[in-house]
Amino acid sequence: MRIGELAKLSNTPTRSLRYYEEQGLIVPRRLDNGYREYDPHLIDRAVQIRGLIDSGVPTRIIALILPCLDKPRGIVPEDIEPELLTILRQERDKMSHRIDFLTRNRDSIAVYIDAADAALERRTAGSAA
Repeated sequence: MRIGELAKLSNTPTRSLRYYEEQGLIVPRRLDNGYREYDPHLIDRAVQIRGLIDSGVPTRIIALILPCLDKPRGIVPEDIEPELLTILRQERDKMSHRIDFLTRNRDSIAVYIDAADAALERRTAGSAA
């Protein structure tokens, strides 16, 4: 598939896909005419990369952990470098903090929505009377 189709199927802008390629995160095949050809498995890869970036994980870390994410149960702990494990722990902790922050904000918005809904119901009930 071409980059436009991958962009559509993965809901990832073509500019981002080119950046992922520059960073070595996805590797398309090159046709004889020089066009990129993206294999179907790269749809999930692009979604996964975008999710990690949206979670705040830098591309240099993503490049290190992508092989681990493909087959997490196939990883043998002895193969993991101590530095990578330290980085993964730090990234996990950062994600946990962001999740807590987002959860608090989501809950605050939900309370506001509930209060606004109740106010609208009171206004509607008052104007109907």
